[in-house]
Amino acid sequence: MTRLLPALTIIAAIGSGVVGGVFFAFSNFVMAALARLPVPTGIAAMNSINITVITPTFMTALFGTGLICLVLIATALMGWSQSGSYWLLAGAVIYLIGNPIVTMVFNVPLNDSLAAVDPASSNGAAVWANHLSQWVMWNHVRTVTAIAAMACFIFALL
Repeated sequence: MTRLLPALTIIAAIGSGVVGGVFFAFSNFVMAALARLPVPTGIAAMNSINITVITPTFMTALFGTGLICLVLIATALMGWSQSGSYWLLAGAVIYLIGNPIVTMVFNVPLNDSLAAVDPASSNGAAVWANHLSQWVMWNHVRTVTAIAAMACFIFALL
């Protein structure tokens, strides 16, 4: 495992960076662009994104990195006296909580609510307004935690 640890840490750093970059784009310009569209068009576009994002590549980046984090947590705890263990543990916990867990607990339910609403209704406008504020707030959390985790993984390697 000692020889595999640096490789897993590098993969976790890259995965965190990729995921953080995707979420960074959404936080900084994608959602702002969707908010400028008429409500039904914005909802339709977001619903389309939520369907097309479910690809093996992105799911592997998001959840595969999470699985690697579970291994890194166990490794860090078992080898606590090893150099970089604190950074390894911090990065893995930050990533797991801030990305897969936040995604499943907050962002996915908001996406499901948006998919269930009639985009042309007044309720659709209310759900969309809530989505724009709440989903984006949780996406900021995912962005910051993915980037922070990436930094921790890099520090663990130094």
